[in-house]
Order: sequence, then structure tokens, then C-alpha cells
Amino acid sequence: MIDRALIEAPLQELMAAAASRRDVLFGTRVTYSPKVFIPLTMLCRDRCGYCTFAQPPARLESPYMSADDILAIARAGAKQGCHEALFTLGERPEHRYDVAAEWLSSNGYASTVDYLVAMARLVVSETGLLPHSNAGALYADELAALRSVSPSQGMMIESLRDDLAAHHRAPDKTVQRRLGTIEAAGEAAIPFTTGILVGIGEERVDRIEALEAIAASHRRHGHVQEVIVQNFVPKPGTGMARSAPCDEATYLDAIALARMILPDDVHLQAPPNLSDDFGVLLDAGIDDWGGVSPVTADHVNPERPWPELDRLASVTEDRGHTLAPRLTIYPDYVADPERWIDPSLRFAVMDRADAEGLGRDDPGAIFPERTMERSKVTDGAEVMTIGDASTQWYSGSNVEPPSLLEGSARANGRIREIIDGVSSGQQVGEAEIIDLFAARGPEVVAVAQLADELRRQTVGDKVTWVANRNINYTNVCTYKCRFCGFSKGPLSLNLRGTPYLLSIDEIVDRAAEAARIGATEVCLQGGIHPKFTGETYIDITKAVTEAIPGMHVHGFTALEVTEGARRLDEPLESYLRRLSDAGLKSLPGTAAEILDDGIREILCPDKITSDEWLDAHRTAHSIGLSSNITIMFGSVESPRHWARHLLLTRNLQAETGGFTEFVGLPFVHMASPIYLQRKARRGPTFRETLLMHAIARITYHGLIDNIQASWVKIGLGGTKELLSAGVNDLGGTLMNENISRAAGAEHGQSADREAFEALASSLGRTLVQRNTLYDPVLDDTALPVPQRATKVIIGG
Repeated sequence: MIDRALIEAPLQELMAAAASRRDVLFGTRVTYSPKVFIPLTMLCRDRCGYCTFAQPPARLESPYMSADDILAIARAGAKQGCHEALFTLGERPEHRYDVAAEWLSSNGYASTVDYLVAMARLVVSETGLLPHSNAGALYADELAALRSVSPSQGMMIESLRDDLAAHHRAPDKTVQRRLGTIEAAGEAAIPFTTGILVGIGEERVDRIEALEAIAASHRRHGHVQEVIVQNFVPKPGTGMARSAPCDEATYLDAIALARMILPDDVHLQAPPNLSDDFGVLLDAGIDDWGGVSPVTADHVNPERPWPELDRLASVTEDRGHTLAPRLTIYPDYVADPERWIDPSLRFAVMDRADAEGLGRDDPGAIFPERTMERSKVTDGAEVMTIGDASTQWYSGSNVEPPSLLEGSARANGRIREIIDGVSSGQQVGEAEIIDLFAARGPEVVAVAQLADELRRQTVGDKVTWVANRNINYTNVCTYKCRFCGFSKGPLSLNLRGTPYLLSIDEIVDRAAEAARIGATEVCLQGGIHPKFTGETYIDITKAVTEAIPGMHVHGFTALEVTEGARRLDEPLESYLRRLSDAGLKSLPGTAAEILDDGIREILCPDKITSDEWLDAHRTAHSIGLSSNITIMFGSVESPRHWARHLLLTRNLQAETGGFTEFVGLPFVHMASPIYLQRKARRGPTFRETLLMHAIARITYHGLIDNIQASWVKIGLGGTKELLSAGVNDLGGTLMNENISRAAGAEHGQSADREAFEALASSLGRTLVQRNTLYDPVLDDTALPVPQRATKVIIGG
């Protein structure tokens, strides 16, 4: 209910209440939409008294923008990392101008809306930008047609006064037409933007009436995602050129009223380019700046340029907030695509979203990825990207990540509360972890600094690594994990590359080769081959251990040991004991993916459950086998799933103490089947990747000492930054790592001591070689190495 006494309170009191309500609802985050502005047509049948956008035909080269010109703007936006293509246009110009009707007819379009639908479809298909259409007052069939090509739509109410001089020559500005459009959009489940224009002759009571009407429509349908409160600024050459501009007090009052009247889940926006001191708008309760373009002008207010993004961020941060890019639709709508997003647009939205449903925030170009199959693949990904190239950082790509930790640390509100609590010895829970994953800008620096201080307290300034070799003994697998680009079916020779199966002799030879160049560990993992029995894993382990005494066998995922025991109809504990007797020393934590069975149903429906993964590691720990924790993040899950994964594994560590480290594995999307099927995101952003490692350090503090970065997925440049965010371990040199490469990773198959030394020394840290259990390895350590014959079995 509206607090009528507060509505009538003095301005400063009203603004304080509105800002406080905003902080409760949305915390410190303020969003904006990086966009391009596409003026599809500047012809309009309405003649509003304040408008300079609408022009007569004589002043335009063409009644409508051409497809080529539209794509040129959209491509320029995609190159700058924009997410939105804002289509703004006059209303139904073909009803006023013959030239508009003739142009549409000669080009095969029935109406302006028909042309808008076609151009929106073209833009999203060719550039990936998400259209937001501002086509004015529309009918239900027009809204429905646009819904299939534009994830969001909008129309300003402006005012519900029907006697304003500003609208007397505007047949589409009637109260019935505007409210009817908003209602029809709600009935069609269209995420919708609307708003009011302040200072065009209306009174305060009129503004309240308009805001209450918007609120009522939203309560019926839940579709009003944001409300814009815009101030009138007179423009030369218009009917209202000599009218007074909206004064600041009236404008701030209107914004604060909107925050107090609108439902909690409706965002409040004010354009920053129409106010000289736009920071004060935050004091009145807004949580969104609207669309801001690094490419195009504000064609509705061309005399008022957008603020530079650095200035927008600085002004936002100076008032204790952080800035985050969003999509044309807000996260609550992104999270419920079945209700709010047309099926044809769901992947386009997902492809630009981060794990919270906001816009991806890595700098650089972002285009739709088009792929073609490589021929005769023997190593690496089986598809290649063609067409316009994205240059943003992705897990597995060779693009250097942004430097997130160069600025100053600053945290307010909830993030500050959590940091202070951890610093005083408190343990984070699910809610705190989720909130930490929402950190942006200087908050990220603050979280990273906390994590790095905990790292320093726990392990000092050592950076550790292990000399090891990955031996992926087969890529044939009976399981159907939808994210995996590595596994092959036995009959897939001509479909997805060459399936292989190494003989035990070849596995031993590879282990011996690793020992000769100083490896102390072999990591044994592969597909679940249909011909394997549980004895296969025991035979492999025994052969490596007997041939190279002292080699640490780090092998077989929870899936492999569970399946091995099942195929022998043997209790898991008994089977693990036999593996241990054969020489197995530890288990890798892979096959965990996300420990949430709802997510596992999407990613790996026939794989072991979350409880089975946990039980396999619990059982291994109970007989003296150590293991590690992994998480594959950035595909279809959310920060809530990340938090639960961290807590489930923390609880198990508190019970058993058997985990040696945490390893974050960012999803590599490029050749992953689930991405190629248009059902997953492009992996995590670099901010999310950095926070995953920092928050893991915070979450596991006092229980797990070591946080490892997967350089093969993150790259050495990204790993360097993570070393200042709680990471202390570089993992292994790997030698012949195939699984990440099969998904499209480009960081190579091995690293060496010199590369690791360069990373550590650049940060003033000391590189220390370790073994699998984190004991230091002496320089003169050497393992006996046999001479073996090589025998490779292909196929199977």
C-alpha cells in the first residue's frame, strides 16, 4: 500500500525514503543497457508539441532506413560489445504520408510494423543484438508479431491527461490507446517498458495517477519490467520551444514518487543525458540508467550526448553503487524464458547473458557464433568458427582477459557486511555466497583482496605446481554428457572424429615418458568404454605402478569407479580398496560438473547423481584415498547452484578432510554439443571466473588450503590475475591434455616450469614444485623408468 503521508512529505524526506527502498530492493547495483539507436523511420502521423525526432518527408533522404544501413549500425554496436538494438520510429507514418505507404508497398511490406518485424529479425540473426522495439501504440496482433523478434517492447504513457496541448495533434496519444497497449502487452506476456514525461503541462496528481495505472497493470500481468521517468527539455523548432523546462525539484519528486508507488519488482530508470548533474537522480531512487550507446547518438534528444561509460561508472560509484550492463530484458524475465521469451529468441538471449541474467561484461566484440565441421580431426575441436569474430574473453580462447583488479577496492551494503563478517571469523552461507557472486567493479577488487589475504594467511606466498601427465586412455564413452566434446561413440568414425582406445602398453609408455622428463604424477581419465569392466581400471593402475614405482597414480573419476564397481557387482568400498592395493593414490574430482540434480538432468542425465558423486569421494576418503573438488561452471546454471555446490563439498570436507584442493573449471563452449545445440551460455565471464576462485577461497577457509586455477581453460594471462584473488596453485604441466582441447580450448596441451616461474616471479611470489599431496619435490627426485614396447588399439 502507498504511504500517503510519505507521498506528501517534503522532497528531501521523500527522496531519502525512495533511495532507501531502492537499496533494500536492488542493493548497490545500478544497471544500464549498452545499445545502438536505430531510427527505423523518422516519419510519424503524430505531431507532438515537444518532438524533434519526427520529420517531414522533404527532410529525409528516404522514408525508411535501408537494411544495409540498419545492419551497419548493428554490426558497429556488436563490435563494441553492445547488447541492445533500440528500434525507435514514428507511429504509423503510412497513414499520413503517401510516400511512406508507397515505399512500404514497393518493398513488399504491409505496414511500418511489418517492416520493423523484418528488420528486427535481420539484426538478431546477423549480429546477435537483441531488438527492443518502441513502435508506439500497437494492437494485439502487432505486439504478437514483434514478440517473435524482439525480446522486449516499449511505449511511454507520458501522461493520462487527455487535454494536454502537447498531444492535441497526436491521435495515438489518447489514454485509451496507451493503456490498451500496455494491457495487451501484459496479456501477451511481453516484457514491457513504459514511463511518464514530466513537465509537459501535467500536475503532480496526474503523475501519481499515471504511475498508479502502470502499477495496476503490472500487478495484473507482471510484465512491466521498468518505468522511465523523463524530464521535459524544450527544443528549438517545436511547438513547445518557449515552454519552461521541467525544474529539478519537480523531476526529482516524480522519480521518488515512482519508486514509492511502483511494485517492488519494477525497475526505475532515468536518462543520464538529460540532466547536467545526473548523479542526483540516484539520490531519488533510480536503479537503472537506461540505454547508453558508445556508437550512436540519442536521436530523440540529439543535442544531449550520452555520458562516456567511464564517467557513468564513476558517478555511480561515487554515490556508493556499482554499474552493471544488462540486456533488453531484466534477469527475472531471463530466468523464466518459457513464460516471457519467444522460443525463437531464447538462445539469442542466453548467448549474451551471464549467470545472473545480466549482460556479459567482458570488453570486445560479441557476434553469433557460426560453425562448420573440421575434416579429419585427430586432435582438438571438431568444429571451427566462421563469420564475424567475437573478441571477448571466453574460457579456452586465446584472448587476454580484462584486468579487473587494477582499480581501488570499495564495497558498501551487503558486500561490505559479508567482507567484514568473514574478516572477523564468520563462515559464509548460501545467501552470502550468492551475494558475493553479484559483486561488480570495485566490489570485485574488495572480494579478491579478502580472498588473497586469506590465501596469504593459509599458505603464504608460495605458488605451487605439479609435474604431471594427463593420459586420456579412450574417448569412447557409453554416457551422453551434453557438454562433452571429447567423447565419441564406437560408430562415430565418420561423424565426430576418430574414436580411440589405448592399450595398457601404450598407457605405461606414456607414463614412462612422463617420468623421464620429471613427472611425479599421471592423471588417468577417459570415457566409459562399453568393453571395460571394473578390472580394467585395476589392470591399468597395476601396470603403471609396477612399471614406474613411486609414480603417483591420480586416476578415475567418481563416475569411473562407481561404474567399475557396478559392472563387477561389487561394493564400492571393496572395489576402491582393490584399486588402492593396485597402486591408486588419489581420485580426480571431475564428473562433479554441478552438484545439483536438476542441472545434471540438463547436462548429464544418465550420469551419477550428486549424492553418488559425494558418496564416492566420502568412501575414497574413508579408506585413505585423497581427492579434489571441481566445478564446471558457466553453462546453464546460476550462482545459487554454485553456492550449493561449494557448500555440499565444504560439508563433506568438514566430515572427512580428504580433499586436497578446489579446481574451478570454466565451461568451454566452442565445440560443446550443448552449445552447438543452442541450449547453453558461452561459458562464464572473466569476472565470474575470478569470483569463483576468490569465493571458493573464502568458502573453504580453514578446511581446504589450496585453490587451483585451470590454466588450460583460463590461460596463463587469466591465471596470473587469479593468483591475486585467492589462488595459490597452478595445477599440472598436463602434457597431452585432450578434453579441454576437444571442447575448443586453444591454450595448448602442456606448460613448463619456466612459464610457471614467470607467472610467480611477476607477482613477487616463490614457485615451489609439489607432488599430488602438496609435499615439496626436491630437484634431484627421479623415478625409475622402464623401456616398453608400444601397442595402440584404435577403435573399439
